[in-house]
Amino acid sequence: MHDRPSILVTGGTGSFGHTFVPMTLAKYNPKRLVILSRDEMKQWEMAKLYGDDPRVRFFIGDVRDGARLQRALDGIDYVVHAAATKIVPTAEYNPFECVKTNVMGAMNLIDACIDKGVKRCVALSTDKASSPLNLYGATKLASDKLFVAGNSYSGTHTTRFSVVRYGNVMGSRGSIIPLFQSLASSGKLPITDVRMTRFMISLEEAVELVWHAFDDMIGGEIYVKKIPSMRVVDIASTLAPEAEHEIIGIRPGEKLHEQMIGEEDAYNTYEYPGHFKILPSIHNWHLDESRIKDGTRVPEGFSYRSDNNSEWMSDAQLSSWIDANAAKIGKI
Repeated sequence: MHDRPSILVTGGTGSFGHTFVPMTLAKYNPKRLVILSRDEMKQWEMAKLYGDDPRVRFFIGDVRDGARLQRALDGIDYVVHAAATKIVPTAEYNPFECVKTNVMGAMNLIDACIDKGVKRCVALSTDKASSPLNLYGATKLASDKLFVAGNSYSGTHTTRFSVVRYGNVMGSRGSIIPLFQSLASSGKLPITDVRMTRFMISLEEAVELVWHAFDDMIGGEIYVKKIPSMRVVDIASTLAPEAEHEIIGIRPGEKLHEQMIGEEDAYNTYEYPGHFKILPSIHNWHLDESRIKDGTRVPEGFSYRSDNNSEWMSDAQLSSWIDANAAKIGKI
């Protein structure tokens, strides 16, 4: 990012925004950091954290409303797209609403970024967009494709789009760590399947991946950070060593293992010390040296899943993270 940019984050009152905003204020000292969301109460609560900081602005709006996005993006240099309908069962029972936000909202934002001359836009994706099993994943796959194609859609404009993809965030609301903590005293924890594995990423790491994308992107890249895995039974044993494990079976739309990169993407995927990049096949961008840089193409048949990961988080590492982040677990 250039000196003192103007930045906007959609869905900025959510878990990601609450970490992105203070970290970005400290690192980049932006001229403006605009938080766009549709929940006035969440904005009211978040505004208390920043007092009279003239850099922080709040803007009520919905990504479904193209005209409102046009107004919000006036004078903005960089956009982070975090707004989404993302609770899997909610999306299954309200599919029209999920499509309106995750797909139509992406289209509105792409159009508005191009029309208002935004320099770069990074959209947040999810492991569920890789070989999607549920509607949320399917809409995020569609969104990823839209942002990748937005780079050719922009024509003579200079707006560039890329995507960052990561799994469930450690300690976030509704996730496994606060759930197990809340049930530990009952002496019994629900385990869907003893084989189940999950990626482990902190919100701070997610923010740093977005920063890296802004600095590195040419346009059309999907960035996937290398992060460790854990078995769900090991997470349970670390949080409640005495608790009994009750096997309840996999829930609808749930995968046994998380996947960030499927075998079908291997041909276009390059590896770097701390991350992978999936490059788009359109316009042969996956062969473009300016996008590949110093990357090494992954082998044929490669996939990046939480069960075939080369890096695993130990029980001691998880305990240390929980001790360091106890105050915010379940609140982010």
